[in-house]
Amino acid sequence: MNSTAVVVFIVIWIGIGLITGLWMARRGHSPTWTIVAVILGPLFVPIAFERAERRPVIAAVGPESPESPEVGASSGKPRLLIGLDGSAESERALDAALDLMGSRCGTVILAEVVSYDDASEVTSGNEVEEASGRLAKVASRVAGVRTSYEVLAGPPSEALRKFAEEQDVDLLVVSRRGRGLSKRLMGSVSTDLVQHAKVPVLVIEP
Repeated sequence: MNSTAVVVFIVIWIGIGLITGLWMARRGHSPTWTIVAVILGPLFVPIAFERAERRPVIAAVGPESPESPEVGASSGKPRLLIGLDGSAESERALDAALDLMGSRCGTVILAEVVSYDDASEVTSGNEVEEASGRLAKVASRVAGVRTSYEVLAGPPSEALRKFAEEQDVDLLVVSRRGRGLSKRLMGSVSTDLVQHAKVPVLVIEP
């Protein structure tokens, strides 16, 4: 095997691994799988298909705020799902939505998305706990509206879309810019939501 063939073999090996690793990340898994994928190359393909989750899940559920029973879905007021990621931009999206809806808002559900791997029982669960802590802190600032929060696991846009549909929310709110990484809200996430969500989407520009 000459040097050219070796180089071609290495490029193909790394290329297959890189593509598979990025596919895993887009499917809601940790980006660190890409490093493993590049090393294993084609050997990682069956591992990826075996480990890849098919559907977003709820990783943690927070308590509902003790607002009066008449405030909420039973009142016929809109239910809002706010996608957060710990960034200042996403929290401004929440503030903008509350300013816009005011007393017309019935229920606010806060949601942050982590990767499947962060939500796995095999891991320490730090990411889920940190996300829950961030959501609890934000929820404590929301006054006069029934508020709850959820930590979701999976691809950010798909997780928010499916959760919004399952919870029968009236409006999904996200910011245009987030922290990056597949487990955080990104600009591409808001674009995907606008194009594919079955509920109305409000995108707050930074």
